[in-house]
Amino acid sequence: MSVTILKHALITHKLTNIRKKETNTKDFYHNVNEIASLMAYEITKDFPLKEIEIETPICKTIQYEMKDELVIVPILRAGLGMVDGLRNAIPTAKVGFIGLYRNEKTLEPVEYYAKFPDNIASDDTITLVVDPMLATGGSAIAAIDMIKKRGAKHIRFACLVAAPIGVDSLSKAHPDVDIYVAALDEKLNEVGYIVPGLGDCGDRLFGTK
Repeated sequence: MSVTILKHALITHKLTNIRKKETNTKDFYHNVNEIASLMAYEITKDFPLKEIEIETPICKTIQYEMKDELVIVPILRAGLGMVDGLRNAIPTAKVGFIGLYRNEKTLEPVEYYAKFPDNIASDDTITLVVDPMLATGGSAIAAIDMIKKRGAKHIRFACLVAAPIGVDSLSKAHPDVDIYVAALDEKLNEVGYIVPGLGDCGDRLFGTK
């Protein structure tokens, strides 16, 4: 397991844009997609490759292509905001979906929707779970629990902004899952928002309240 905090000038610049409270829905969504595309390069840099023989206009040659397939699984609904950006960088990726809500009495996460490509349990598939915010870590942990029950073996998690407690909780619950974070913020406030954060990402992506 590893935790990678991405240090890239373009990512930092675009994160600043989405942190601003005056950023409108269109610009917020556009910047989230661009950040996800930039993150894709770091997330996939160590993906396994396989040899293939091709023929260039000059000669035959042994080159390399991706060995494994990628399945992107956004945690509904905010995770949807990262999907297009990732698929711009990796257009062959398939997409699954998982929706969770918290039972008000038990406080346990409950799955209300799940749909995945057939290859999610394959040894040759890498599953990338995405959610823009990693606050307490509860939703990410529950989603990965549920994806593992479907047979997923090689799982990574990516988010835009994380609180230290969320990274720590996810690392302890799923030590086999590599975590990629665009920015590690200071803390959670008394109502569970990441500080300084960027507000409610779902509402800002889709213009809801």
